[in-house]
Amino acid sequence: MGMLDPVKGFGVTFGTMFKKVVTEEYPEVKKVTAPRFHGRHQLNRHPDGLEKCVGCELCAWACPADAIFVEGGDNTEEQRFSPGERFGADYQINYLRCIGCGLCIEACPTRSLTMTNEYELADDDRQKLIFTKEDLLAPLLPGMEQPPHPMRLGENEQDYYVDGPRLAQQQQAQEQQAREAGR
Repeated sequence: MGMLDPVKGFGVTFGTMFKKVVTEEYPEVKKVTAPRFHGRHQLNRHPDGLEKCVGCELCAWACPADAIFVEGGDNTEEQRFSPGERFGADYQINYLRCIGCGLCIEACPTRSLTMTNEYELADDDRQKLIFTKEDLLAPLLPGMEQPPHPMRLGENEQDYYVDGPRLAQQQQAQEQQAREAGR
């Protein structure tokens, strides 16, 4: 160690004293994330409100951190939550374990599970970081009906996954025509 080494250290400190400080006003001004950012998960719905999740548990099997728990249930004609034979009766994601890798998204055959750009997942209560199905379900949009209800976009599961978007547009157009005719 030389005699000038302490002076060099003070030189670095002295040099940064006069630079402008960069301050992020985080809670007030939120940072815009990249479009493909891996944030909070969301369970999507069909245009009529039925859930896309069929309770296949592939997302749980694909998760390397074992953060997802899925328990499937059987649909009946009186209690229909998804267009298929089954639905995700119990769905939980433990964000204390989740590493945000997105393998669960890739494993989902129905595109039910996606990731949003929401990144504020910190909490001081461990129980609040275990998201249940109610926390993860996408909100009902106008024109959607809260499940359980009968299938509206076709007679079978194939109609929902192949023709669902087209049938939803037709249904919305018919409803719009009915509203305009009622004026």
